[in-house]
Amino acid sequence: MVLNLGFINRYVHFFYQSVLVLLFVFVTGFGVGLKQPALADDMPVRILVLGDSLVAGHGLPQGKAFPEMLQQALLQDGVAVSVINAGVSGDTTAGGLARIDWSLDGNPDAAIIVLGGNDLLRGLDPDATYRNLEAIINRFKAENMAVLLAGMQAPRNFGTDYVDDFDQVYTRLAARGDVVFYPFFLDGVAMVPDLNLSDGMHPNEAGISEITKRIMPFVRALLAKTP
Repeated sequence: MVLNLGFINRYVHFFYQSVLVLLFVFVTGFGVGLKQPALADDMPVRILVLGDSLVAGHGLPQGKAFPEMLQQALLQDGVAVSVINAGVSGDTTAGGLARIDWSLDGNPDAAIIVLGGNDLLRGLDPDATYRNLEAIINRFKAENMAVLLAGMQAPRNFGTDYVDDFDQVYTRLAARGDVVFYPFFLDGVAMVPDLNLSDGMHPNEAGISEITKRIMPFVRALLAKTP
């Protein structure tokens, strides 16, 4: 009997190639199966901060605005998060409502609302401010987003009636019970010269750090409600 060595060599080569291919498919498939849950667990929560110049970072160096400082603080605490800066200087609550579709382009999971300061400075009707903020909250809720509402407070020299009406805008919205409520965004910072820019209205870097520290428990409550 004559052996065909060429045929045998080709058969052995084909056999080993087949084994290698099967091993590759098995190993890589097994590896992907192990990695997928970890990737899902590491997906950062996306928080949208909708606001005015207090959010945009008026007068601050690049990367030192409130959303960036909040993200940095959360990451340092081991929270996988991405904070989106949707602040526009000079924006009123009506302006925030008008651009809400654009703000939702990043598919955020939660939202922090920091609006109303410019309504206050312009002496706008508190009832209109209430309706605008209510519409913003309702839109976020329709997107299945958790919401944190940061309040504003009118200076006492604006007159008792206006001050009461304006302050009640936020307490009325908080009474809904479906938002996390931080009563005053500038708590501990307003009217403190060392924590504000020379205009006396916008926080400096130290002021933003103070705001971030004070609001952090409320942001954690927001994250706990995030779907």
